[in-house]
Amino acid sequence: MHDFTKINCWVVTEGIAGTENQCIGVAEALGVKPEIKRIQLKQPWKMLSPYLGAERASTFNPALTAPWPDLLIASGRKSIGASRYIKRMSNGKTFTVQIQDPRVSTDQFDLVAVPAHDPTRGENVIVTTAAPNRITQDRLEVAWHKFPKFQSFKPPRVAVLIGGNSKAYKMTPEITQDLANKLQKLYASLMITTSRRTGVENTEILRKALGDKHYFWNGKDKNPYFGMLAAADIIMVTADSASMLSEACTTGKPVYMIPLDGGHERIDKLHENLRQSRALRNFNGKLMSWEYEPLNDAQIVADEIRKRMDYE
Repeated sequence: MHDFTKINCWVVTEGIAGTENQCIGVAEALGVKPEIKRIQLKQPWKMLSPYLGAERASTFNPALTAPWPDLLIASGRKSIGASRYIKRMSNGKTFTVQIQDPRVSTDQFDLVAVPAHDPTRGENVIVTTAAPNRITQDRLEVAWHKFPKFQSFKPPRVAVLIGGNSKAYKMTPEITQDLANKLQKLYASLMITTSRRTGVENTEILRKALGDKHYFWNGKDKNPYFGMLAAADIIMVTADSASMLSEACTTGKPVYMIPLDGGHERIDKLHENLRQSRALRNFNGKLMSWEYEPLNDAQIVADEIRKRMDYE
């Protein structure tokens, strides 16, 4: 049996926050503190990854060097070559876990964790409802105390988490103004955060309509994201953000999705899976409360890692 508090664990990604947090969430569910490695690829691997193969020490920036970890948790296209390289250089001793569909043969890894809306299946594939994440009741409890100002807000407290434009979705000024109008009519305390993808024009529409009467993060003070999730009675998330939807539905609190223009088959399936789990409903301008079984995807993946590593 492995003592997971003593194992050496690496998290390898290209540094995208949402992707990295999925890996860290699994590591934290195992009770390990991972060493974070953010890598880039040199040419020609940068252009041809993950299909080129034949990775070597000079493939990665910064370099990946021994001693190799007992456990590797990786995610993202650029991490696939790193997983293969570390597995080979450790003579197979590193247990490699790939989070998200790698779009290559899964037999290159010890375990692959994919959300249900991705098609990959196999003997070494574990399927989650949505994306693993760092949300736990303990983390929310800590955040509740770190942001005491939210405690004074009159309930219902609603966290409004705004993403925005992506390859699949479009957040137009018209959509944003309609959302602002609906939010203005709610008898609730709103805690609003936007992102770079929201865009300046959309952010100003929301700020002009809601900024005087409600909490609107200025993007400069300490990020209140976890505090907002902790304080919220209800959570709203724009349709584009699979990671924020996954995190919101892990809290066990009612989650409303804010529709945007566009869509994508995979993300549409995620939305449907979350609706079927009873966690998610579309926002139509009214608020209700309901109960459901919170998602626990990071723990599900962690339990599978523990089982397979102990078995070996």
